[in-house]
Amino acid sequence: MRAANYRLLGWITLILVGGFLTTSLAAFIASRDAIEHSISEQALPLTGDIIYAGLQKDILYPVFISSMMSQDPLVREWLANGEKNQLAIISYLNDIKGKYGTVASFIGSDASRRLYHTYGPPDELIEGRPVDAWFFRIKALHDTKYATNVAMDTQYSGQPTLFINHRVLDAKGAFLGVAGVAITLDTMNQVLARYQARFGRNIYFVDDGGKVVLSGGILKQGELSLASRIGMKDIAPAILNRSTAPTSLAYRSGKSDVLVNSRYLPEVNWYLVVEQNVSGNIRPLTRIFAINFGISFGVMLLVLVVTLLTVNRFQRHLHKIATTDALTGLLNRQALAVLFRQSTLVCKRSGKPLSAILFDIDHFKSVNDAYGHMAGDAVIRQVAGIALDVVRGSDVVTRWGGEEYLVLLNDCNLAQAITVAETMRQRVAEHDFGLSRERVSVTISLGVAQYHNNESENSFFTRADDALYGAKHGGRNYTNASHLADPAPQLF
Repeated sequence: MRAANYRLLGWITLILVGGFLTTSLAAFIASRDAIEHSISEQALPLTGDIIYAGLQKDILYPVFISSMMSQDPLVREWLANGEKNQLAIISYLNDIKGKYGTVASFIGSDASRRLYHTYGPPDELIEGRPVDAWFFRIKALHDTKYATNVAMDTQYSGQPTLFINHRVLDAKGAFLGVAGVAITLDTMNQVLARYQARFGRNIYFVDDGGKVVLSGGILKQGELSLASRIGMKDIAPAILNRSTAPTSLAYRSGKSDVLVNSRYLPEVNWYLVVEQNVSGNIRPLTRIFAINFGISFGVMLLVLVVTLLTVNRFQRHLHKIATTDALTGLLNRQALAVLFRQSTLVCKRSGKPLSAILFDIDHFKSVNDAYGHMAGDAVIRQVAGIALDVVRGSDVVTRWGGEEYLVLLNDCNLAQAITVAETMRQRVAEHDFGLSRERVSVTISLGVAQYHNNESENSFFTRADDALYGAKHGGRNYTNASHLADPAPQLF
C-alpha cells in the first residue's frame, strides 16, 4: 500500500512539475520574444531615427555646409574667373570655419592646382602624390557630387579627421574644383558617446568594407571591423546592403543575444549600426521566472504534502473499515487472516505455543426476539468488551461473524487457553447486561484448540469450530477443548 502511495505521489509530482514548468517556460518565452520583438522592431529603429535626425546637425551637417559652398555663386565665379583676390576667398573660408565651427574649410582649384585654406598660403596639388590623391579621385567621380575620407590631419588639427569634399561645377557641368570642410573624429566620437549614454546602446559607423570608422570609444582595438567582432561575421553582408531602410538582424556574442539595426547613410557613404545586448532586458524575466518557479515549487510541495496526508488518512480509514467490525470495534475476519499468518510464523520460529478460542452467544436469537435488535447489538458489544478485559494486550479478539468471536492467544498452550476461556465464560454469565433474567439469560459456549506445526489455517479453525459445536451440544455455557491426538471433545 505504501508503494502504491509513493507511485501516486510520483505521478502527481510529475504532473505538477510538468504543468508548472511548462506554464512558467511558456510565459518566460512569450515575454522574452515580446521584449526582443519590441526592441528589434520598435526601440532600435526608433533609436536609429532619433540618432539619424541628430546626426543631421551633429555629424551630417558638414555635408550640407560643403554642398552649400560648392553651389555658392561666389565660389563658382571666383574659380571660373582665374582665382583673383585670394584674400577675399580666405576671408570667405574663415567666415565658414567660424560660423559653423569646423576644424577647417578649404577650396581646391582644378585650374591652378592649388588648395586654399585658412592656415596660410595655398598648397600645391600634385597629381600622383599620395597626399593629394583625394583631390584627383573626387575629380574623377561622375556618379556622385561629393566624397568623404578619413585621414590624419597634420596641417590643421593633428588628429584623425573627417574631410567632406564636394565637387564644384560651372553652369555647364564642367569640373572647377573641390569645396569642403573638416571635423575631427574626436568631436564625432563625443557626439556618438552622448547618444550611447542617452540610449544605453552601442552605436557606431562602418564603411563599405565593414571597417569601423566611428565608435564613440565603445569598441576594443580588436573589434574595429565587422568580421573581427564575435558573431557578426555571418551577418556583415546583410548590414552592408546599401539600403537606407532600417535592417533588423541578430547575432550571438558569447552567451548573450544581441539585436542589430542598421541603415545606409548615403550622405557620408557609411552605415549607422545600433545594437543592444538583450541579456540585461531578459535578466529581470529570468529572475521573475526563478521566483515564479520557486513559488510554484512551494505550492507543489504543499499540494503534495496535503495530498499525501489526505491519501494516508483515507487509506487508514479504508483500512480500518476493511479490517474493523463497525459494531464492536474489534478486528474482523479478514484482518484475522493476516494476523494468524504472522502468529504462525512466530510460533514456528520461536517454538512458542499458539491457541485459539472460538465462542458465540447462546440463544442469541431469543435476545433479539425478546428485546429487539438494538438490545442484541448492545449485548454483542458488551461481550466483546468482556473478552478484551480478560485477554492480554498481546492477544487478538476478533468478531468472527454474527454473534461469534475468535480469540487468538500468542504464547499460550491449550491448558492456559482453557483457563482464559473459562474466565471469559464465567464473566459473561455473571455480567449484568441490563436484561430481565427471568426472560433471557446471556451465556456463551466456547471451543478451544492449540495450533500444531504445519497445520493449515482451515484445519486449525475447523478444530476450534468443532470444539464449539461440541460445547453447544453439551448443553451450552460450556468450554470444550480440541485435542489433535484425541478427537473426542473435553467439556469443562
